[in-house]
Amino acid sequence: MADVTGPISTLANSSHEVPDGQTCDDHPDRPAVARIQGETDSFGCEMNDMCAECADKHRAYLRSPEAAEHRKGTCEWCKKPADDLRDRRDYEEGMSGRVYRVCGICVKKENDELAAEERARGDDHDDFDGDYDD
Repeated sequence: MADVTGPISTLANSSHEVPDGQTCDDHPDRPAVARIQGETDSFGCEMNDMCAECADKHRAYLRSPEAAEHRKGTCEWCKKPADDLRDRRDYEEGMSGRVYRVCGICVKKENDELAAEERARGDDHDDFDGDYDD
């Protein structure tokens, strides 16, 4: 683990810029070519610095049957079993609030609700495009 952050809005497995001169967490004699966000919660996250070999292994794991098993379980929002769980935040709790394991149906439902809210709001919620009198 190369770095621990404070509260952060991105989620686990997000890619970040590798600091100059950073070495691999597992192979300190090799330069890091990837910085991948690890375990994430409302307090922050771990950043994992990886050499090319470790980054390739990590990417292979994400496509593996073992990773697919990790995506199975009970959705924390609808409480139903799912095989497509992913990390998600409740936007009403803030961009660095608790991380939930949420199914695809709940993600789609929330995205649809947010899109409908945006459409209903129209173009009056910003101060661009000359919407306001000077």
